Amino acid sequence: MARTGPGAADATGDGELASYRLRRERELSSLYQTARSLTALGEVDEVLRSIVRHAHELIGCDFVYLSLLDAEGYLTLRASAGTISPEFSSARVPPGLGLGGRVIESRAPYWVSNYREAHALPHDPEFDLLVPREGLMALLGVPLMAGDQAIGALFAADRTERPFEKDEVALFRAFADHAAVALDNARLYEASRVSLQRLTEAYRTIEAQVATMERAAAVHEALTHVVLTGGSPGDIAQLLVEHLRGTVAVEDRDDRVLAVRCAEERDEDAGQDLARELREEARRTGRCVSAHGTDGAFRSVVAVRAGGSHFGFLSLTRHAAPEPADIRMLERSAQIMGLLSLMRDARVEAEERVRGELLMELMSRSALHPAQRDRARARGVDVDHLDVLVVVDCPGRPAGEIVRRLTSLSRESSGLAGEYLGRATMLLRADDAEETARTLHRALRHTLGVPALVVADRIAGQERSRSFTLTQRCIKVMRALGEHDRGAGTSQYGMYALVFDPERADDLDRFLADSLGALLEYDRRRATDLVATAAAYFAHSGNLSRTARSLHVHLNTLLKRLDRIGVLLGEDWRTPDSALRLHLALRLHELKAAVDRPAPGTAG
Repeated sequence: MARTGPGAADATGDGELASYRLRRERELSSLYQTARSLTALGEVDEVLRSIVRHAHELIGCDFVYLSLLDAEGYLTLRASAGTISPEFSSARVPPGLGLGGRVIESRAPYWVSNYREAHALPHDPEFDLLVPREGLMALLGVPLMAGDQAIGALFAADRTERPFEKDEVALFRAFADHAAVALDNARLYEASRVSLQRLTEAYRTIEAQVATMERAAAVHEALTHVVLTGGSPGDIAQLLVEHLRGTVAVEDRDDRVLAVRCAEERDEDAGQDLARELREEARRTGRCVSAHGTDGAFRSVVAVRAGGSHFGFLSLTRHAAPEPADIRMLERSAQIMGLLSLMRDARVEAEERVRGELLMELMSRSALHPAQRDRARARGVDVDHLDVLVVVDCPGRPAGEIVRRLTSLSRESSGLAGEYLGRATMLLRADDAEETARTLHRALRHTLGVPALVVADRIAGQERSRSFTLTQRCIKVMRALGEHDRGAGTSQYGMYALVFDPERADDLDRFLADSLGALLEYDRRRATDLVATAAAYFAHSGNLSRTARSLHVHLNTLLKRLDRIGVLLGEDWRTPDSALRLHLALRLHELKAAVDRPAPGTAG
């Protein structure tokens, strides 16, 4: 039989008090054990995961998560336990918003029984989108303190609405205080470990640098000796092989091998594709680039540059990977090689200047002076046998660069090259002007890497100046005809000589006046476009619709213009014979306009 009365009530109260004390003892014991386990951890991420796991077990709520302040002051979720939504792990709340913002600002615990209905809190819209997915309802947050500064917050959440008791808040805050200490210790431990690792690495680096500096000093002294004694690329290659081993190769700007020095056997054909790719990247970046080839060898390539000019490449091939000091040595050697190339080019440019001045003198209409013949003869040039003139037009390269290429080629044919009236020009002896133009075009196309027009003309007597005018005007005709990359002789364009031969200018003017005079005069007086209309009509084979579209006019407007042309030229202007003559006149008129127009950057 149940016991009743005051005695029974006292017994019930005593039982609840005992149960409460037992529960508090278990909680405090669990808190103590958890704090001890946290202090035994070292890695920050491991500590974070352990904190949320122990908090989840200790507080007995649905889920727990921990957020830390990032560099921008945002509370960023770093660890969680009991969550079900993958998106919730990306939670990031701006400063001053949400329950977390209230906890950070007040540095005190704060809870709500229903987060969605907690209108007193400034909500973050993005975080609020995550709340229903996770089912978050009741939420408690406590600060994580490092000294007197909040570094983040620890949160306990339930998916049902409920209040948090004072004992729960106190227990959770006590746990957060222990967790903050463990987290701060882990951060200090990680910082100490990183500092020790850096110190060790720095010590090893210093040791390596001392050895590297000693070797670099020896190489620098040797490179200085090469410069002072006017050494060759082969001397630099030999020096590098002695210090770096492997195989060192030097190539010029035309990819021709100037020197190879070997300390290891190697396959000359292996890795050519890789070497080509490395050369392209080295030239683009201006730095030494390295890669491990399929043949097991490491290849390092650096472009040789100086004064804004590219002179070639310096490469190292060996089985061992290059060290940073090796890369610096290669780059320093490439600089020295660029300096040597610059000095060499200065001597070459002086010689080119003399040859260019000689070419200018030969291009003048005056008779050759004996001194001119002597200057040419001293360079192996017989001016009396220079019977072909070549002009090169390459908008993608400056005339000075083309002249340097021509000068190198002119020595092979005992000729002269220089810049004349803004054009790269060459005088040489050749049996076939057209074949000479094609051969020079192939050579220049390979070395320049861009389209170029090369035109040659056989000089009649001593009329070099006339040949220059012919070749220059022939180039303009070729461009007007759509040619941009070709080598040809002026004779191949004989049918257009009426346009580019100055001696036949009067014949051309008479032909154009007879054929187009009426249209040209009408256009001039009335500001119309009858000439352009006739040209478009023939260009589209008499198709009225296409002609109107090309002129951007209505078909009726085109018909009126064609009627006007018939009035001016006669109604038979579209018969085969008349149309052929008119079409030819219109094409010659276009070419003449292109030839008479000065080219950009040239002197006419």
